[in-house]
Amino acid sequence: KMLSLIPNCTVQLIPSGCCGMAGSFGYEKEHYELSMQIGELVLFPTVRRQPEEVIIAAPGTSCRHQIHDGTGRKAQHPIEILWEALVS
Repeated sequence: KMLSLIPNCTVQLIPSGCCGMAGSFGYEKEHYELSMQIGELVLFPTVRRQPEEVIIAAPGTSCRHQIHDGTGRKAQHPIEILWEALVS
């Protein structure tokens, strides 16, 4: 809801459930492939389809890492996005 307060900002939720990282789960060697498979179910393909000008938000640190590792896109914490909107 907070991001929708930014003027000219349209917020869309990605109905992915889990990014696949689950804290340190995806960093563990025995879980890495499963972690990436979970990300490929919904999250990664949806992020990849977004134009570069679309800002990807994720509140969880591990989710932001997973998005970057799985798609090459940077995901920002919602507070970072709000801050950038306030100071610009």
